[in-house]
Amino acid sequence: MLLKNTLFTLLLITCFSSCSQKLKTFTLNDTTTVSAKTIYENNFDKSLDDWKVEQMPKGKVEIVNDKLEITDVSGCTIWLKQKFKGSIIITYDVVVIGENGPQDRVSDLNCFWMATDPENPTNLFANSEKRGGKFTNYNSLKLYYMGVGGHFNTKTRFRRYVGNGERPLLPEHDLTDTTYLLEANKQYSIKIVAHNGIIQYYRDDKLFVSFLDENPYNEGFFGFRTVNNHMTVDNFKVYQIEK
Repeated sequence: MLLKNTLFTLLLITCFSSCSQKLKTFTLNDTTTVSAKTIYENNFDKSLDDWKVEQMPKGKVEIVNDKLEITDVSGCTIWLKQKFKGSIIITYDVVVIGENGPQDRVSDLNCFWMATDPENPTNLFANSEKRGGKFTNYNSLKLYYMGVGGHFNTKTRFRRYVGNGERPLLPEHDLTDTTYLLEANKQYSIKIVAHNGIIQYYRDDKLFVSFLDENPYNEGFFGFRTVNNHMTVDNFKVYQIEK
């Protein structure tokens, strides 16, 4: 009986420890703190099977030294094939490389999230070949977009694509101060939030954008986006916010 009780206690401790490791607390603003559990993670130590690459010619996307390495010439989107619903937080580490290589242009640390295709609401990848990595071919999607250090590292912009080609840019989402731009070879920690209409983007815990969407996109896909750039990505995680 003692052995049975001991084993049961150890099982509870193990379960509690495992559950505790999966839950993490995030502070979104002065009044909102949430708990979230990990629902997807990828350390890029195996393959790219979970990802769909849409890229213009001459670029490449590969795993090098247990990191996702993107070397792009004319435009690239790397979609995670898994669709997410509800309140989520996305985190990852990224380095924009500037070491005098042919594509080492320190610019365009971009991404899409909560992306869907109004023409193909059940299959984002139906028009994958047609889009082919060309930036303007994504204008017909519904999504949130963040472009950090665009226009040769002079602008950082957030947009909400509405699905008909329109990509409104609010004045407060057009950032040009150097604190919102990029440094070469520096590792950044990115955090993206979509929770009950609160749409946020953080870099190294600095809040770049906080947008309250009255008609939020509550499901969709995430994609890394860049052009004429060389960068690495690691420690990618997606969390589901507990209600």
